[in-house]
Amino acid sequence: MFRTLAMAAAATLVFAGIAYADPIEGNWRTEAGTTAQISSCGGSFCIQLKTGQHAGKSIGKLKAAGDKYYTGNITDPANDKTYSGKGALSGGSLKMSGCVLGGLICRSQTWTRL
Repeated sequence: MFRTLAMAAAATLVFAGIAYADPIEGNWRTEAGTTAQISSCGGSFCIQLKTGQHAGKSIGKLKAAGDKYYTGNITDPANDKTYSGKGALSGGSLKMSGCVLGGLICRSQTWTRL
């Protein structure tokens, strides 16, 4: 009886963890057509390219900054320059921005959820 109860409790915790995954986590199609995976890593969200010329490269780390908004650093995989970054989630789209000079010069991309 105790074993069955313990297994039921463990299954409940596993499924509850899946249900509470942050909405930014998952696979995203970048504007360049590559796949980027965003996953939880030590209180932040790490971004890693899964396909394309730079597959396997880590390109950023974001932290939640409010409902569906994220801030952190974004790295351009082509030149390895790191920028102040942010993301805004809207449905199945994620608008990613990287800025320099305190936000004076920025580049943005919109990623779509896969």
